[in-house]
Amino acid sequence: MTKPRELIPFVDLSWQHDQIQDEMQAALTAVLSRGDFVLGQAVKELEAAFAAASGAQHGVGVGCGTDAIALGLSACGIGEGDEVLLPANTFVATLIGILRSGATPIFVDCDRETALIDLTAAEAAITPKTRAIVPVHLYGQMVSPSGLKALAERHNLLIFEDAAQAHLAQREGVTAGSIGMAAAFSFYPSKNLGAIGDGGMLLTQEALVAQTTRSLRNYGAVRKYFHTEPQGTNSRLDTLQASVLGLKLPYLREWNQARNRIAQHYDERLASLREFGIIPMRNDSGTGHVYHLYVVRITADCPLDRTALQLALEEQQIQSGIHYPVPCHLQPAFQSLGYQAGDFPMSEALSQEILSLPMFPGMTLEQADRVIDAIAQAMNSGANLPASSTVLSVK
Repeated sequence: MTKPRELIPFVDLSWQHDQIQDEMQAALTAVLSRGDFVLGQAVKELEAAFAAASGAQHGVGVGCGTDAIALGLSACGIGEGDEVLLPANTFVATLIGILRSGATPIFVDCDRETALIDLTAAEAAITPKTRAIVPVHLYGQMVSPSGLKALAERHNLLIFEDAAQAHLAQREGVTAGSIGMAAAFSFYPSKNLGAIGDGGMLLTQEALVAQTTRSLRNYGAVRKYFHTEPQGTNSRLDTLQASVLGLKLPYLREWNQARNRIAQHYDERLASLREFGIIPMRNDSGTGHVYHLYVVRITADCPLDRTALQLALEEQQIQSGIHYPVPCHLQPAFQSLGYQAGDFPMSEALSQEILSLPMFPGMTLEQADRVIDAIAQAMNSGANLPASSTVLSVK
């Protein structure tokens, strides 16, 4: 009887937790002993440590990444009557955060080779009402810091980074979260730095922005029972979550390097498949790319369509994903913004091509080889080629 193949998960969180199980238990026990469950010691320590690691002056822990965007933009003075540029091919949380700040989102198309916001298209979308740009450091790669700063300086724009997928990513010698006035991070469990629940953080270089965000996250109170911000809400990073994140932070660079190594191996093995329509997203950041996701394009030249390839991988016990199948401007909930199909052709085309392959720091090269071999087998089958003329050897 043939032994079933071992599952290659899309993300394996158990691996990293196994590495630090005893330390994690001790950290959680320490919080339980102190009883400082809300805005406790571990929150303050994480805020300082993550800000320092990212090159920012201040950190403010909040309930989730979406809140980091919404509260952070408000703290930066962005609100009703202001237009904010963002890529159409981001996760919907970016859009929701902008809407919650009261600002008007203005979508921009992306670069098809990197999936990052097209800064030339962003410049063309600027109007007298444009106050800010929210570059999304998508899949673990930063938008060009020099390009962003040049655009912002030409048009007096505030840069507010969406770095939810880019913990400690670097480009041009700059770390994600340190480019503009502020940046938002998510600590959703599958992120490069992930909690065991939800959480987020605002990073900023401005003391006033940090102070205002601290007030907004805590019912608009600058101190207990003294409320100065009518838009205040309850969005406080749990101390238990902060304790786990603080424990993981010293391992993050090593884990990011492991992701990058797996990505390089994928790149090398996939090189011979480019002419058959499977093209990895371009890395313009070298080892600064932290590969929250490893994404390839399944183009029209491929003998298999994306759905068929996903099914073929599933048959080989390999999970995959699509990030993201519907651009924000085509989501039913936001049709009132007035956009329609055809407005952002690169984003729309990418949404039909992209496929995310398994990626996590504990992944082995052997597992990566299995993924590529399974793709090759599916390609050969899809092209209906004899074994003697395969498009890629699976040996």
